[in-house]
Amino acid sequence: MKKQTFIQGTLILFAAGLLNRILGFIPRITLPRIIGAEGVGLYQLGYPFLLVMLTIITGGVPLAVAKLVAEADSVGNQQRVRNIVRAALWMTSSVAVVLTVTCLLLSSWITTHVLTDSRVYYTFLFMTPNIIIIAVASVLRGYFQGKQNMIPTAASQVTETIVRIVTVIGGAYLLLPYGLEWAAAGAMLGVVVGELSGLLVLVLQWRRHHKKTNNTTESIVRDTPYTQPMEPVRPAWRSLLRIALPVTGGKLIGSLSYLLESITIARSLAAAGIVTAVATAQYGALQGMIIPILLLPGALTYSLSVSLVPSLSEAYGRKDMATIHMRMHQAIRLALVSGAPFAVVMYILALPLCSVLYDDISVAPMLQWMAPVAIFIYLQAPLQAALQALDQPGTALMNTFVGAIVKLGLIIQLASMPHLGIQGAVIAINVNIMIVTLLHGWSLIRTFKIKIPWIDFAKVGVAMIIIAGAIQATYQHFPLTNSVFIRLSAACLVGLCLYVALLIMMKLIDRNDITRLPLIGRFLSSRT
Repeated sequence: MKKQTFIQGTLILFAAGLLNRILGFIPRITLPRIIGAEGVGLYQLGYPFLLVMLTIITGGVPLAVAKLVAEADSVGNQQRVRNIVRAALWMTSSVAVVLTVTCLLLSSWITTHVLTDSRVYYTFLFMTPNIIIIAVASVLRGYFQGKQNMIPTAASQVTETIVRIVTVIGGAYLLLPYGLEWAAAGAMLGVVVGELSGLLVLVLQWRRHHKKTNNTTESIVRDTPYTQPMEPVRPAWRSLLRIALPVTGGKLIGSLSYLLESITIARSLAAAGIVTAVATAQYGALQGMIIPILLLPGALTYSLSVSLVPSLSEAYGRKDMATIHMRMHQAIRLALVSGAPFAVVMYILALPLCSVLYDDISVAPMLQWMAPVAIFIYLQAPLQAALQALDQPGTALMNTFVGAIVKLGLIIQLASMPHLGIQGAVIAINVNIMIVTLLHGWSLIRTFKIKIPWIDFAKVGVAMIIIAGAIQATYQHFPLTNSVFIRLSAACLVGLCLYVALLIMMKLIDRNDITRLPLIGRFLSSRT
């Protein structure tokens, strides 16, 4: 199994993540046209509860597996690698089965008393198999990431997305005649089929690598035939739990916050005089239409956070602070530079974006309200991954907890005001994002003396202002056509070209950065 460097692994996951986000927009765009914002709301309402279940099982396990595998692999201890993955598989699978059965038995009570719309019952039933599927897949992904081989993870993500496109749209369309709640359930069934296909790809990748071995459980992490006696499995369990429990606690705060957010938004909107069906539709627009646009550039920040864990873990194990500082600077700069133009486009062109994507301009104000904090979203993932990789999961947990408390308090206060409604919830979410990101950054500065590249922030800020004017002028005054799509595309293209030119002029990127890019980099390298 070939390792990739930090940059190579990041780019592989970025390419796969970007492709997934783009392809993933096909059902995101199509679903509102088939089942409307209210149907999307029913489809989305079950996700917060599912996320809580998945966090309990897998919240810190993939990171723990990746970190421990990377550390053991760096010193050639394949026996240790083997026991880590065995313990993780048993731990996640057993808990997943228990929680799946519990959710099925209590599904009626949960959808009636916990969730805010009882019509989500069938969607809830159809999504429960995801608990077991994702539990197993998370361990395999953690193993491959610990080996610093991002190709299996990327392949499984792309496969899952392609299958989900067909099954989500097909499931919603076929079950729509039976009612809106059945259409949402059909879409959720498509998600389960997609997740299953991603798991099968991971299993096939593993079998291909280990095709010469007979016992799949014994050989799941063996790169060469193993002849030494096995060490006790218990230390592997302890090591996994030592890392996974604090990380799971931090993520559990986030996922519980997400669940409570969905509940408090609905109840606060009801207090503002908004009926259940309308509240469900507004929640569906926020979580199913606006948030996915904001998270589109997150393909890079996700790849950065995944690649950072083994890279920083190895450096931290060697007490190599120079490498840690270099990797953090790279991650912050990449997240900042790549996310900035998206934030500008979402703010300036919110109306045409929502028109082209969803044929619904009524949701554009929510996008404009959230676009200015998009940069904080893109910076948060690598900062949190760095805290976890550098043995500071408790700090990340506390930062997340503080942000969650503030967010829920603001939702209750603001969303219940009739003149604010759903915009009050948007304000609360924005404040949460900013607080958590700033706390993560301060924690890294204080504990590890990480130097934040403030000059890069200033340069990117100047570039954002310049391209904002260019994008707006191009969209408003583009000649020859009144087509919203063509004017939108032209404005984005002009903004992108100008932004790249500004990055080069300000020395935020150079030839060395460009040569790392797929295809383009290879062409430039061959010309030198």
